Amino acid sequence: MKIFGVVGWKNAGKTGLMERLVSEITARGFTVSTVKHAHHSFDVDHAGKDSYRHREAGASEVLLASRNRVALMQEMRGADEPSLAALLTRLSPVDLVLVEGYKRDGHAKIEAHRAATKNPLIAPEDNTIQAVASDVPLELDLPVFDLDNTVEIADFVLAQVGL
Repeated sequence: MKIFGVVGWKNAGKTGLMERLVSEITARGFTVSTVKHAHHSFDVDHAGKDSYRHREAGASEVLLASRNRVALMQEMRGADEPSLAALLTRLSPVDLVLVEGYKRDGHAKIEAHRAATKNPLIAPEDNTIQAVASDVPLELDLPVFDLDNTVEIADFVLAQVGL
């Protein structure tokens, strides 16, 4: 599987870019999966639901399945957060895995940047960032794309991973 990441500070446009890239790249006939890093606790089920009750009772893993989707929830219960590499082994094979976050991992990435956030660019200090997608023109030694030009960004990502 090919892997490419999207990184950036909060409110930089990462999730919107990920969503548009998934749509654009799958429309071209490629299979895509995503991995999203969360810096906080989250729930995919809710209090009162059977799967929630199973987890609250102490289950290490809860597999929820229907004919429409399957969700595997694993409670860490104090264990270390799994590495991106370990998580990738759990995915079914696809052409491309787009990773949102995991900015400190060694895979190739594009940085999403919005000037209004007033955050510094990550790219100048991180050689894994191959390009920047920004809502303002930037002078960098890397390719800079308009943050909303999904077609050009998708072309770049696919070329970078060899698809």
